[in-house]
Amino acid sequence: MSPWRLAWRNLQRNRGRTGISVLALAVSTTLLVVFHGMVYGLDDLVSRGAVNLGVGEVEVHAKAYGLDQSIYATLPTADAIVERARSRGIDAARRALGGGLLSSGEKSSGVRIWGVDPAAERALGKLPSHLKAGSYLPDTNGNRVVLGSELARILGAKVGDRLALIVQAMDASTSTEMMTVDGVLESAGEQIDGTVAIIDRRDFDALFGTDGKVHEVALSSHFQLPEEQVVAVAKSVAGDAADVQTWRAVLPAVANVVDITRSSAGLFSFVFFAAAGLGLLNTMLMAATERIREYGILKALGATPWRILTDVAREAFLLGSLSACAGGAVGLAAVFALESHGIDLSKFGKLSLSGVGFESVWRAHASADGVLVPVLGMLLVTVAASLYPALKAARLEPVKAIAHV
Repeated sequence: MSPWRLAWRNLQRNRGRTGISVLALAVSTTLLVVFHGMVYGLDDLVSRGAVNLGVGEVEVHAKAYGLDQSIYATLPTADAIVERARSRGIDAARRALGGGLLSSGEKSSGVRIWGVDPAAERALGKLPSHLKAGSYLPDTNGNRVVLGSELARILGAKVGDRLALIVQAMDASTSTEMMTVDGVLESAGEQIDGTVAIIDRRDFDALFGTDGKVHEVALSSHFQLPEEQVVAVAKSVAGDAADVQTWRAVLPAVANVVDITRSSAGLFSFVFFAAAGLGLLNTMLMAATERIREYGILKALGATPWRILTDVAREAFLLGSLSACAGGAVGLAAVFALESHGIDLSKFGKLSLSGVGFESVWRAHASADGVLVPVLGMLLVTVAASLYPALKAARLEPVKAIAHV
């Protein structure tokens, strides 16, 4: 009889105990697979929220811009960066940034003005479709504006209203223009909701006299390329004359949340593996104790300690394989279901972190390591837990073991 068949027969001696062990390990594996899927899904929710609602994977500014965000700190290499990025399959959008005062009747508010290329913004992220009312800017300019949700509330403005926009141009003169509200954004976080007014970049040029100059280029490969590669594309054009930052540097608090959730997955896995290992260790010790006389007879007949150790390890490997595969399959099915349907968090209100808004549906994310780490980890824990009982059995003295009661 082959050693593996013998190991399988030994597991069937006490089917109740074997079944409980398999069930416990399979449930643990299932929970770990689902937990990893939800953690990776949370990472996606946070990181994609940061990237898709305005920041982009990488932002490029003139070095002087970060000091006081001066309108005079324009980015001379913006067009070349955009051209190089698009040649590498990376979406890129130029943005002109300035400040002003927006008035509606007796109400007014200071605003952060984004001058954008509407078509480029649609390709870059989801902000243009993240609307509560109205529509995003058309591809043709015409003194139209899209407001953050809180800014629209402060001004009492709605789609179709006419607002007065007052700014100080680059030549220090005051410029005023009447703008028509084209749309109101859905909540996208504190940084956008209460202060941002988005206009066409050509209207921005007319108001501020920037003559086509921009202050920022946002880049996104839509997570198809590593962030470092997107940074390298920008730096290959901008060199040291510009600040090239990933979304992690722009939003460090959000990046910290992603890192913490990944660390929590490792800690949670360690606790589960330890608990499963200790439970199985107890089971294997009970089984070894019941079979002391059997091991003594085997050694008396010439079985080597290595033979007994490998026999016990084979039993543990079969037990772990059955449990891990069953738990992995059930867990993966659950992750796919949670990826398709998700968990609706809208009842908890608007979701934001460090001024960045997120989608209200938390979906799991299926990944190879999210399944393989729990499955292989549980298998290794199972085999490791069998080593102590196996060593005890291998070191038994035949005479004492046969006489054991």
